[in-house]
Amino acid sequence: MLEAARCIVVRDLLVAWRRRSDVATALLFFVIVTSLFPLGIGAEPELLRSIAPGVIWVAALLSCMLSLGRLFAADHADGTLEQLLLSSEPLGVIAAAKALAHWLVSGLPLVLIAPLIALQYDLPAPLYPVLALSLLLGTPVLSLIGAIGAALTLGLRGGGVLLSLLVLPLYVPVLIMGAGSVDMAAAGLAPDGQLLLLAALLIVAAAFAPWAIAAALRISME
Repeated sequence: MLEAARCIVVRDLLVAWRRRSDVATALLFFVIVTSLFPLGIGAEPELLRSIAPGVIWVAALLSCMLSLGRLFAADHADGTLEQLLLSSEPLGVIAAAKALAHWLVSGLPLVLIAPLIALQYDLPAPLYPVLALSLLLGTPVLSLIGAIGAALTLGLRGGGVLLSLLVLPLYVPVLIMGAGSVDMAAAGLAPDGQLLLLAALLIVAAAFAPWAIAAALRISME
């Protein structure tokens, strides 16, 4: 199973590398959205520091959503998904591998670039590790939850709008805890509680989401 999962991850990363423009679009969207806010609201340092966690987290959430529609679409179009459904390996393992590949392409770059974006908002340097850790724990949850919605809306006309309606309410707790951890650290309080809740969400999502994705794929392919 581990070898099958590794092959799926490597294959999806190679496909993403060949379609670098799609990956760059989501990353540029994140950079542009986070860069427009300081230009739009002015250069007041206190205001920028107060809105930075929420803006960065909302931009990361929307950036992850941009690539969800392509998570299973290409495999569905060329028949690869049908072969994966007929594979002897558990579909949940395959779904987890595809969600991991999606996070490596769309979530991990945001974690790496977020501290640089935070420079625009004059965030204190001690908050950078908290911001990066909150994104490191939260963005995999976004990929796992989003993959469930992408599987449910696979092949539907207007599936992008329906996908947004399905996953956005489920993203709200992650958004609140992710931005809240940075806010608490900025206020001089320990962000451990929010970060531990994010870690608990990640564990629960990693345990149950792959099987929900597998069930959703079977429903969509019938």
